[in-house]
Amino acid sequence: MELPWLGEHCSERTCKQLDFLPLKCDACGEVFCKDHIRYDDHKCSSAYKKNVQVPVCPLCNTPIPVQKGEIPDIVVGAHIDKNCKYNPAQQKQKIFTNKCLKPGCKRKEMMKVVCEQCGGNFCIKHRHPLDHDCKGSSQPISKA
Repeated sequence: MELPWLGEHCSERTCKQLDFLPLKCDACGEVFCKDHIRYDDHKCSSAYKKNVQVPVCPLCNTPIPVQKGEIPDIVVGAHIDKNCKYNPAQQKQKIFTNKCLKPGCKRKEMMKVVCEQCGGNFCIKHRHPLDHDCKGSSQPISKA
């Protein structure tokens, strides 16, 4: 072997593969190959230091701090019962707010459909100048 100092052996006792691009576990500090770098793959005893998950309230989408030894489900339940900022009225906001300006039409659209000639907001049915009797421009309008 020409370069015996290159690479390291995997610390997993069942593997011991010589890896030329070894990876160091950020929790326990040992060196592993690509197949054993995950905490579960090498049964890392220090994974609890790095593998921290923060639960999020399903109603208000805010992260809930959990102290060591507390059960996340109980902490989130207490948050929901006491100080959750969830507002059910926010969930029922109207999407269709752009009312058609054609007289007699009561349709509303999700997005604005503005006429290029008069600048008015119309529904899909009345968006073309001929469909809403547009008086915004004196240019002739083709029926094509």
